[in-house]
Parts: sequence; C-alpha cells; structure tokens
Amino acid sequence: MNGADILQAHIAKMVALTPEQHAAIFDRFTPLSLKKGQSLIHEGDRVDSEYFVLEGCLKSYFVNDEAKMFILQFAMPTWWASDYQALYSGQRATITVDCITNAEVLKLSNADREALCAAIPAVAHFFRWRTNRGYVALQKRLLSFMNNDVKIRYEELLQQYPELYNLVPKQLIAAYLGVSRETLSRLYHP
Repeated sequence: MNGADILQAHIAKMVALTPEQHAAIFDRFTPLSLKKGQSLIHEGDRVDSEYFVLEGCLKSYFVNDEAKMFILQFAMPTWWASDYQALYSGQRATITVDCITNAEVLKLSNADREALCAAIPAVAHFFRWRTNRGYVALQKRLLSFMNNDVKIRYEELLQQYPELYNLVPKQLIAAYLGVSRETLSRLYHP
C-alpha cells in the first residue's frame, strides 16, 4: 500500500469519507523519508507539525540533567508522534523525536490540520477520536507505572506490542520502562 492508502485505511477505522475528501486530506500531508538516527524534532525547537508513521519506528524521549533518557513513546506504523505540548502551546520542544529505524512518515502541519478540521467535520471527529485514544493509552501506562513492578510492565508491553521485541533495542525498552538495561537483563537472565 502507498502512503495515501495507508492513511485512508487509518482514517476509515473511525469516519467515512468520500474519495474527494481523502484526496483533499492527503494533499495537506508532506511525505518524508528518514534515516535511522535522524531527528524530526530536537529539544528546544519550535514545533509546527505532527507525523504519521507509514514505515519504521520512531521514539519520543527526554534526557534529564544527569543524561538519563526517558522514552515517552514508540511510534510504529499508523501511529502519530510529535511534541504535543510544544505543538499546541507554541512553547519550544521539551522532547526529541527521532528514528529508531529508517522510516517513512507523513508530516501534517498544525495549520493544515486545523484547516482540514474546519472544512470537513468528520476529520475533526477523527482527530478527537485519535486524541482520546492517546489519552486513554497514556493513562493506562501511568497507572501501570504506579501499580506494577518492572517485570509486569515489561510483560504488558510485549503482550500489547509484540513487534517491539524484535524492532526496538533492549536498552530503549529499558528506558521506556524507566530502568537500566542491566536491570531488564537481570529480570530475564537471572
């Protein structure tokens, strides 16, 4: 499937649109081919866009003053990524978004998303649905952090997203879980 077809199938999970509406939507996106390690957003950048992943895997992360990395999100095909605080507030980015693998993404500017939502009410409904799903996933992850030890969180992650195990290096999974690579290794190789 090409990028337009992947995006159309993704949107069609929630809203029905005409072929003309899909074409108008796709015209607002900019396709980008990215290399492993390439950044879309750096901490401190101005952010005016979000990214829909067609192929590959991205990570959104923060590095604290002690140089410890905290991964907020992995973004695999049909997932979205950005620094949403910066995108919606106009503040500078507090996180970095880069490529774990080579990736193909579609870039959508905030202005183009707002124009699409104003022109096609079903698109506004889609973006609201997508935001709600993201909020629910974030809430579930936060509750898991508060209630479960790292072994349970690791098992939940791999049960929910089994493709991560072969796609993402273990040190990045450890950073997502909030532990060191060594701690993760000790849990599974005592």
